[in-house]
Formats: sequence, structure tokens, C-alpha cells
Amino acid sequence: MKLFDHRNRERNADTRRVYALFEIAHTAVDFGAALCFTLGSVLFFWKRYETEAIWLFTIGSVLFMVKPSLRLAREIKLWRMGKLDRLAEREQCDG
Repeated sequence: MKLFDHRNRERNADTRRVYALFEIAHTAVDFGAALCFTLGSVLFFWKRYETEAIWLFTIGSVLFMVKPSLRLAREIKLWRMGKLDRLAEREQCDG
């Protein structure tokens, strides 16, 4: 198996659970980023809230950067789980 192979997430109950947890985290980060950008946009209507708006845009940008990081971490985790499964199968065959 290789990274970003859809079969990695359907291998067993553990891989489906890991995939689901990462999808929940990804969705939460998506909502957080959207909320930051929306609030930041509204705050820019008032000059006195400009600093807060800038901070919200910065936080939203960081959250958008987290999204691909979560996807890569998920795929590496699923790939490693597959390597462990294959190693265990090999050990059972040898033993």
C-alpha cells in the first residue's frame, strides 16, 4: 500500500476509526478558519477593531495551513498501520 491510497482507510475497524477521527479534526479546523475569517471581515467595518480583525485573519490563515498537515499526518498514520499489519501477518506465517 502507498500514501493516499483509499484502501488504507478501509483495511479494518481501527483504520476506519483513525480516518473518522482525522476527518472530524479536519472539519473542526475548517469551521474554525471560516469563523475567524468571517468575524475578521465583519470587524474590519470598524477602525477600532482593526487589530482584532488582523489577529483573526492570522489565526484563520494558520488554521488553513493545519488542514493539509492533518491530511498528511492521517495518511502517514494509516500507511504505518498497514505496514504493522503486514509485519504481523509475516510473523504469523513464519511462526
